[in-house]
Amino acid sequence: MSSTPTKVAAIQLASGTNVNANLLTTEKLLEEAARQGVSLAVLPENFAFFGADCADALPYRERQGEGPLQDFLSRIAARLGIWIVGGTIPLESDDRARWRAASLLFDDRGKEVARYDKRHLFDVNLIESGEHYNESDTIEPGEQVVVVDAPVGRLGLAVCYDLRFPELFRAMIDQGAEVFSLPAAFTAVTGRAHWDILVRARAIENLSYVIAAAQGGFHLKGRETHGHSMIVDPWGGVLDERERGNGLAIATIDPDFQESTRRNFPSLSHRRLHCE
Repeated sequence: MSSTPTKVAAIQLASGTNVNANLLTTEKLLEEAARQGVSLAVLPENFAFFGADCADALPYRERQGEGPLQDFLSRIAARLGIWIVGGTIPLESDDRARWRAASLLFDDRGKEVARYDKRHLFDVNLIESGEHYNESDTIEPGEQVVVVDAPVGRLGLAVCYDLRFPELFRAMIDQGAEVFSLPAAFTAVTGRAHWDILVRARAIENLSYVIAAAQGGFHLKGRETHGHSMIVDPWGGVLDERERGNGLAIATIDPDFQESTRRNFPSLSHRRLHCE
């Protein structure tokens, strides 16, 4: 990790089905982040299009390296001179009936430097709210663990439901991860129950920063997302949080604090079981 503190942002949206409107709001929030000196911003899952169900995103699939959503992320990153974790966008898969939920990282010149495809898919029934989700019907899961050098140090990429699988985060730690990005769209029901606990747990157990950017509001067919985008430090402290609606959570990644925390509380070196 660089020894220089780095300001980061978790951007929260309540996206709908109007792509142009979603991108306009996203651009304004990224501009605000840049004005506040942010070097890296994380967008939420499905930031450009949030339909009633996963199948609604099929018409917006893009080929790797080309398409309006990727062009948008590249252009804004270069214009503002910031790194952007592009939430997730739908990219083509080998199965024509499905798509990949891809989280793309663009550098401050607009170059794509990493791609992570969501590995764990949300196939659940929420009895409390009567909601049913089967992401695997429409989304093809990824296979790779992705950790990349970024202004914040070694950045590990994850998406939403991945948060419930600590072995993925341990695998990223084994690749030197110091900070995790987590675009998400937690439901209101699961968010109220588990969001804060899980985000802080992944930070604490890995002595790492977590930049968790969420959808937060109401969507088609009465869908509601939890929001509460937050940036959490390696000791589990919430540095900033956006509870509801469009907006930003901004905080500083302090490498000296992380280094001293890992040195004085060296739980990562005490591990006796390792991910294969």
